[in-house]
Amino acid sequence: MYNDIVLDHFSDPRNAGEIPDADGIGQFGNPADGDNIKIYIKIKNNILTNVRFKTFGCGAAIAASSMVTVMAIGKTIDEALSIRNEAVAEALGGLPENKLACSNIAADALHNAIEDYLKKQNRE
Repeated sequence: MYNDIVLDHFSDPRNAGEIPDADGIGQFGNPADGDNIKIYIKIKNNILTNVRFKTFGCGAAIAASSMVTVMAIGKTIDEALSIRNEAVAEALGGLPENKLACSNIAADALHNAIEDYLKKQNRE
């Protein structure tokens, strides 16, 4: 059902875990499928220097969480905000149509983490 890239990010997820002193934390879920993604970010000089995740859900949600962290690290805030769920699925080499609802929440969780950071900075 999954291609090699998805299986790799599922079986060996990048950047899994929390950042205890995160600058921003974002969460997004898909209650219909039970998927829930939490993204933690560290920002220095407008650059996402660290992005980590905790995900409860299916393989597609875990793989998408892993991939979105890889895509976001080193990006400016504006560049990270331009990452869309479709781009995450594309970077994973595509996902089965019935699994897109599971994966299409990773970028939303990232955006929520950035919004949390901006609120804390009073720069919203």
